[in-house]
Amino acid sequence: MTAPALTRSDIAAAQQGLHGGYCGFLRETPLWKLPGAQLGLPCREVWLKLEHLQVGGSFKARGMLNRMLAQPVPASGVVIASGGNAGIATAAAAQMLGVRCEVFVPEVSSEAKRARLRQLGAHVVVAGSAYAQAHEACLARQLQTGALAMHAYDQPEVVAGAATLAAEIEAQGGVPDSVLVSVGGGGLVGGVAAWFEARARVVALEPVLAPTLVAARQAGEPVDVEVGGIAADALGARRIGAIGWSVTQRYVKDAYLLEDSAIRAAQIWLWRELKLGVEPAAALGLAALQTGVYACAPNETVCLILCGANLDPATLA
Repeated sequence: MTAPALTRSDIAAAQQGLHGGYCGFLRETPLWKLPGAQLGLPCREVWLKLEHLQVGGSFKARGMLNRMLAQPVPASGVVIASGGNAGIATAAAAQMLGVRCEVFVPEVSSEAKRARLRQLGAHVVVAGSAYAQAHEACLARQLQTGALAMHAYDQPEVVAGAATLAAEIEAQGGVPDSVLVSVGGGGLVGGVAAWFEARARVVALEPVLAPTLVAARQAGEPVDVEVGGIAADALGARRIGAIGWSVTQRYVKDAYLLEDSAIRAAQIWLWRELKLGVEPAAALGLAALQTGVYACAPNETVCLILCGANLDPATLA
């Protein structure tokens, strides 16, 4: 199946719609600019897009709200399968709009994320050991109830909404030389790449234990992979989404893998040195720079997207 095209015009339309009366819900998250030397890096400047401060603790709120505004929501509400962040964003948007929300989570999802879902009024169902099984259960439930199906990363409205983050970066600071993006199902990297096109170097980063994009590139098409590791609750999609695959094939040349140990070290560094409490999925960009997996140039401006903060604070000790 051919993925729907995603253009800058789609993203601009999503941005306009999301700010048309909903700016009280979504936040314009800060863009923190630091000299590379302050992070021990040889590049000229590092921009930290603090999207972990977004409603629901991740960038996902943008896409989930955009989907609900673009489609009629039936009385049965919305239903989604999620490792946590997309479900939390969906629940937050549903609560704001006054609609019912049901979230199917895999066993790998953290208890902290499940608790947050319940606080937001969502009905939480634990189904299967990984996201793929939760997604299957969610599809069966949607057929029973007729609820609006929400997808964590592979619906045009969801990806366009996520991409408003990239438009916001440009409005706040201009176009950086490079943007380092964590990849799970590919919605965020697809959206970021669709916005910047060839104007910035968009780099895809995945854990070694969840290589959906790298495996797809090796196979020449999206394939199922086994997923696990430190960031599996957020980057635990088993297969790259059709939209993310299509956009990254066109605009993303570089895709790299990172070991869990490097991701964890970067996560702890962000907390200890900058007091930024983010989940492992948000630390891949810094991990790539610290390990040299991505070698930045001396005159380069690198943007890192700190994409989520739904974690148990005790894990940062």
